Amino acid sequence: MSSLAAAPAPDPQLQDFGSDPWWLIGGKVLAIFVFLVVTVLMTMWIERRVIGRMQLRVGPNRAGSFGLLQGLADGVKLALKEDIVPRQVDKIVFILAPVMAAVPAFISFIVIPFGPTVSIFGHQTALQGTDLPVAVLLVLAMSSMAIYGIVLAGWSSMSPYSLLGGLRSSAQMISYEIAMGLSFVAVFMFAGSMSTSEIVAAQHDKWFVVLLAPSFVVYVITMMGESNRIPFDLPEGEGELVGGFHTEYSSLKFAMFFLAEYINLATLSALATTLFLGGWRAPAPISTVWAGANSGWWPVLWFLIKIFLFIFFFIWLRGSLPRVRYDQLMKLGWKVLMPFSLGWILLVATIRALRNDGYEMRQLFIAAAVVAAIVLVATVIWEMARGREDDKEIVPGATPGPRTDPSAGGFPVPPMDAPHYHGRAREPVRPATIETPSEEVTSGTH
Repeated sequence: MSSLAAAPAPDPQLQDFGSDPWWLIGGKVLAIFVFLVVTVLMTMWIERRVIGRMQLRVGPNRAGSFGLLQGLADGVKLALKEDIVPRQVDKIVFILAPVMAAVPAFISFIVIPFGPTVSIFGHQTALQGTDLPVAVLLVLAMSSMAIYGIVLAGWSSMSPYSLLGGLRSSAQMISYEIAMGLSFVAVFMFAGSMSTSEIVAAQHDKWFVVLLAPSFVVYVITMMGESNRIPFDLPEGEGELVGGFHTEYSSLKFAMFFLAEYINLATLSALATTLFLGGWRAPAPISTVWAGANSGWWPVLWFLIKIFLFIFFFIWLRGSLPRVRYDQLMKLGWKVLMPFSLGWILLVATIRALRNDGYEMRQLFIAAAVVAAIVLVATVIWEMARGREDDKEIVPGATPGPRTDPSAGGFPVPPMDAPHYHGRAREPVRPATIETPSEEVTSGTH
């Protein structure tokens, strides 16, 4: 074989997409669908086994070897359960909401690159469904569309707990998707494109996690908020919302919400891998000693390893951190992440402009990245300390301040069981007494 034939295929370019035959396009779509379904089953198994070990439990170990078929058994069980639709719900919206949550989760993965250009039955094609000049914005748009399914699920259930869960999810998406989008801006500046394949190609010599470490930290925090998982799973807070937006759902409709959550987990991990960790490229020690590490089908292995490391990170956080309060969630998104992201973008734009003018900015850029990361950590610690100061209890023996009317504004709230109410002592409730044995009506008996 000649050296020309043995040379690896070039990285896929944006103009290379759209020329595949119909059977190859259908095969890619089917392969992505099967991959996502299998990833959901594997993620469920890994999560239950890992958290079981962390909590000194065994985890699933009955269905299949090592419990590997437990996720499939749970899916079959959900499909065979009775599909209960409450009487007062808006049935059309109630049925469409799970579909609106699950379908965008599948669509987002179509622009994620799995590997370079390979030969499939003699046809040269990229290991990617398709690509767009604004592929990353497509992923953000699909994640925004999925929120509509959650909000409509809460609204159509005609339940106050479900409605509150849907509203929480919408507010959480607005807060954290803005910061997430801002964390992508620095990547777009360095890559010069919003195409996922070109962003991966721009990391051929150095990953963006090194050059843009503050953007990576912001993205990791926002993707936890975007995924509605611990410590940011406020739309499903069992302590105050029973089950959140899917309280009234059962059977396959509930399974679709479950499926959307875990597919979103894989999508966020794949997006982090694509934008910051070099995509399908092998890590530095392997790529330097092995010339063929980034050619053929081997890059698929590196891509999957990076995705599952991110998924393990999600699982580790779920087993380690408690759920935050909702005001802490909003404060972190609006008062910390967004201002920091805007300042970081201005810093990156300034450095890029100076570099274009011929200045050597590598050392200055690394120093600026370190300073920005330190400022972010210090700001988070300061905000947490402020929250603890605000949450301190009233000193015992202090005179309570004036109390406001709990029903002011049209929202009746049961009065708190406090020793003082509206400035006067509250009299204890005395049980009813029986004056004479001949009374017809006594306290609770006839």
